[in-house]
Amino acid sequence: MQYVINFTQISAADIKKVGGKNANLGEMIGQLTDKGVNIPDGFATTTAAWHDFLAQKKLNQKITQLLAKLDIQNISALNKTSAHIRRLITTTPFSPPFIKAISEAYAALPHKTVAIRSSATAEDLAKASFAGQQETFLHIKGITNVLHAIKLVFASLFTSRAIAYREHAGFDHTEIALSAGIQSMVRSDKAVSGVMFTLDTESGFDQVIFITAAYGLGETIVQGAVNPDEFYVHKPSLASGKYAILRRNLGEKAIKMVYTASKTSNNSTKIISVPPAQRQRFCLTTEDIHELARQAQIIETHYGKPMDIEWAKDGIDGRLYIVQARPETVKSQQKPQQTLQRFHLTQKGELIVSGRSVGQSIAQGTARIILNPKHIKALKANEILVTDMTDPDWEPVMKNAAAIITNRGGRTCHAAIVARELGIPAIVGCGNATSKIKPGQTITISCAEGENGYVYKGKLPFHIEKINIASLPKLPIKLCLILGNPGKAFTYQFLPNDGVGLARLEFIIGNTIGIHPNALLNLQKLPSKLKREIQQKTAAYESPIEFYIERLREGIATIAAAFAPREVIFRFSDFKSNEYANLLGGDLFEPKEENPMLGLRGAARYVDSTFEKSFALECQAFLRVREQMGLTNTQLMVPFVRTVAELQRVIAQIEHYGLKRGTNGLKIYMMCEIPANALLAEEFLKYVDGFSIGSNDLTQLTLGLDRDSGLVAALFDERNAAIKLLLEHAIKACRKAGKYIGICGQGPSDHPDFAKWLMDMGIQSISLNPDSIVTTWLALSKHKNDQKLKV
Repeated sequence: MQYVINFTQISAADIKKVGGKNANLGEMIGQLTDKGVNIPDGFATTTAAWHDFLAQKKLNQKITQLLAKLDIQNISALNKTSAHIRRLITTTPFSPPFIKAISEAYAALPHKTVAIRSSATAEDLAKASFAGQQETFLHIKGITNVLHAIKLVFASLFTSRAIAYREHAGFDHTEIALSAGIQSMVRSDKAVSGVMFTLDTESGFDQVIFITAAYGLGETIVQGAVNPDEFYVHKPSLASGKYAILRRNLGEKAIKMVYTASKTSNNSTKIISVPPAQRQRFCLTTEDIHELARQAQIIETHYGKPMDIEWAKDGIDGRLYIVQARPETVKSQQKPQQTLQRFHLTQKGELIVSGRSVGQSIAQGTARIILNPKHIKALKANEILVTDMTDPDWEPVMKNAAAIITNRGGRTCHAAIVARELGIPAIVGCGNATSKIKPGQTITISCAEGENGYVYKGKLPFHIEKINIASLPKLPIKLCLILGNPGKAFTYQFLPNDGVGLARLEFIIGNTIGIHPNALLNLQKLPSKLKREIQQKTAAYESPIEFYIERLREGIATIAAAFAPREVIFRFSDFKSNEYANLLGGDLFEPKEENPMLGLRGAARYVDSTFEKSFALECQAFLRVREQMGLTNTQLMVPFVRTVAELQRVIAQIEHYGLKRGTNGLKIYMMCEIPANALLAEEFLKYVDGFSIGSNDLTQLTLGLDRDSGLVAALFDERNAAIKLLLEHAIKACRKAGKYIGICGQGPSDHPDFAKWLMDMGIQSISLNPDSIVTTWLALSKHKNDQKLKV
């Protein structure tokens, strides 16, 4: 009987012989090593060895009898049965032939320190991952310890969580066999490790590779014990050999798991703190991120499906290794929806705590704070589980939770994975949720606001929007989106759309940067306290100025990649002086204006001596997106241009910074939002590729209304005859010149009749808020058909 088999002799067809995990490892070693995927060497015990072991003392019969009379809903009985079965296994000796086979295979390994992992025949399948159900033992050295760890791996098939998971997934316990994988240990205790998915785990967007990383052994990420760094890599940019990192999110990385010097322990690892200076920096280099993504892409291409991959970097040889790979079993299994559901809070409340969002829904209920899995039975159906972190021991009753909130963990941690499988929202990595949220408190958790999730006091009103996108008719114009939040881009790209007609740079500056650009450019002149605060916020980047450029680039690239190859029009920053003053350090550089709405904003700011160097940073970010990443669907737009001469100066400035109209298809548009823009449309159009009408400012300035004043709000209406006259002139001028004309103001989102009028006037595109694009689409389709009937 064959008890062990080397990884080099295993393929994907050997699941019944060595289980899913080991079959995948053997498949990758045999098929992908020559293509650049690095897999540690090792061997596996066979399922024949498992069955032979269970036949001793009629273990299999005893286990079957114990499971047959078990009610898994009875947590106490489940735990007792599990402990009984595992005790039967650990007290049964291995046969001499099995010990001999393991000893010889272990002696043949060049590295004597190994990881020992479980590999079940119902594991790492396309429709059920069973991730984390059985045990893994790291840094095992010496044949005695190896044999003991294999015994513990065998026993782990019958932990409470594994028994419950199989019951819920509909698998027969008696039909599952176990193999142990003995794999040379990657010395990531001296480097980094993590998990990556070949799609976005929240939206299912499949044009990115999502990588999480932290210092030390990867168990801390899998267990959710650490808030890791996150990286998104764009597959098309990677394939074309260009810079492909869309964005990076800095994790706390407060702890790491490393090896101990113990000679007797079977799992000789310990947790230590990460020095503050290391926490403030990304733990992966640009080269490492690209290399990991390349290996992930090779694996996905080979298997032909999205993959969930564990990786580790060896701190001794410096190489990156793939230690596990399995099919992704949540987003890739969801069928394309004909009806989309979108959750929207209709009222904001008092914020308690925030973290990384998992899912895109909203949940409400009673907070149940549980810090130890022994007390998990206290969780009642539809309560919200609040804890430090979870691991597979929590799973038997996690299905009762309406939502999950954790102090620690990233979006690939155990709590996040289980939440996705259960279809419930979760907020992970909050830091202090268990102290901020009170036991029994009624709370609302919202994962519907982008990458960050928020926990609010009380039950807040919300509504669920159902959007039918099954068979939307064609329109004679383009309907585009208005977007500012990069964290929503992967989700919103699934909506029916013709691209993004307005992407606001202010959102990126205000929400992901938060520092005035002049404060970064003049860092050495700042007060010492402010200087230290900025240095701390920007420590992960090469310099404070590089922080600003890169954070802009990341936001721009994320939106552009999400909608590629559809056009995305980015408007240069259009903060007013009072808004810029609210940024960190902004009060030192902004003037005090009586009416900022009509002051130093838009084009005037870009050529002003106090801001032109800051404007150069915006141009550098766009240049990187277009030139370094190849995202040439990124187009530019200049807001609030008062005169033709001012426009000429701005265009010259943009070109001076390397962004020349026509190069690699670059288009520069202008906002038409001042009456002078429409009245002198023919003159302005000589220097740009078209107009995008900003109906908000155009209405304000034409009717003499302060759009921020509630006293005259009732008079604000984009459908006023004077506004329409200006719009008609602008539309006709653009069409006569053969140039683009669109609209990106609020009007068409609020007033379907206004959108119909614009379509009749010959506008080429209408940009809408995501929540109104489908309803407007249907209204315009009906209007088009009604017009045909009249003819």
